[in-house]
Amino acid sequence: MKQITLGKTGITTPQNGFSTLPLQGVALDTAVEMLRKAHDGGMTLFDTARSYANSEVKMGIAFDGIRDEVILASKTMADTPGKFKADLEASLRNLRTDHLDIYQFHFMTQCYRPGDGTGMYEAMQEAKKQGKILHIGAATHKVMIAEEIAESGLYETINFPFSYLATERDVALVKKCEENGVGFIASKGLAGGILTDSKACMAFMSRHNVVPVWGIQEMHELYEWLEFFDKEPELTDEIKELIAKDRAELSGDFCRGCGNCMPCTVDIRINQCARMIQLMNRLPKEEYLGDQWRREMERVERCVECGACKKKCPYGLDVPELLKKNLKAYRETLEDS
Repeated sequence: MKQITLGKTGITTPQNGFSTLPLQGVALDTAVEMLRKAHDGGMTLFDTARSYANSEVKMGIAFDGIRDEVILASKTMADTPGKFKADLEASLRNLRTDHLDIYQFHFMTQCYRPGDGTGMYEAMQEAKKQGKILHIGAATHKVMIAEEIAESGLYETINFPFSYLATERDVALVKKCEENGVGFIASKGLAGGILTDSKACMAFMSRHNVVPVWGIQEMHELYEWLEFFDKEPELTDEIKELIAKDRAELSGDFCRGCGNCMPCTVDIRINQCARMIQLMNRLPKEEYLGDQWRREMERVERCVECGACKKKCPYGLDVPELLKKNLKAYRETLEDS
C-alpha cells in the first residue's frame, strides 16, 4: 500500500483512510468492532466531526489504549471562538484524548485568516499553542475557497471531495496543494455512494497525492477496502473504460449528495431527492420504491423555491429544478413498475 505524507505536517499514512460519517447509524458494539478491525488491518487515519452525531464517542471507545497508533482528525462548524472552544473540548472528551492530530474548520465558506475580525484563526492558533491540536486543517466543498486555502500558507491540510468524477480544476487543486506543502484528505471518494466499484475508486486515488477517507458503514465494505493493503488495484484499460463511462453518465447537473444545502426550510431531503435518478439507476431500484421513499419524494411538492439551497450549493446547481426533474422521473418509474 502506497504511503502518503500529508504535506508539511510530516504525518505519513497509508493511502487508505476511514471516514466515520456513516457510523452515526451503526450500533455501538458493531461500530467499535469495525474501527478496531480497520486499525488492525492497516488503516491509521480516521476522520470525524462534531456534526457526525455519536461517531466521536465510538472512536473514543475503539481507540482507548492505542491512541498513539492512530491519527485522529475532527472538524468544527463553529462560527465564533466561543463555540470553537466548546466544540474542541467536546471532541477531546468524546475521543478520550488530550490532543487531535488534525483539527479542521468544517464546511468553510471563507478562508479564515489572522486579523480578519472573526477571531476564528486565532482560536486555532491558541489551541495549537496549548497542544490540544497538532495541525490546522480546513474542510470545504467549494473549490474557489479550497484554492485560496491552499495558497494562504495558513493551513496544513485540506479536506475536499475528490473522486474519479473530479473536474480538471479539482485535479489542479491536488497539484496546488502538493506545491504548497498542504496535505490533501480526499472525502466523498464514492461520490456520496453513487460510485460502486471500489477497485476503480482505489486505482484512481493511487494516481494522486491524496489520502482518501472512505465512508464505511458495513463490515463487508471495510473488508473490501482492507483487501487493498495486500494487493493495490492497477488502473487497467478495463477500469479506465468504466471511469470514462461513469464520467459521461454523471456529468452535468449531478447532485453529489454533499448535504451543504441542508436543512431544507420545508423539510425536503434534498441531498437524496435531488439525485434519485442516479440512485435508482446505479443501486437496487427496489430500495427506493417503498412507502418511505414515496413520502420523501412527494415532499418535493412542498418546495416554495425560496432559493436557500441554490445559494448554498457548492456546485452551482439549480436545486429546485433538479428536484422537480427527479420527482417527475420518480413518478414515471413508479408507473412503470
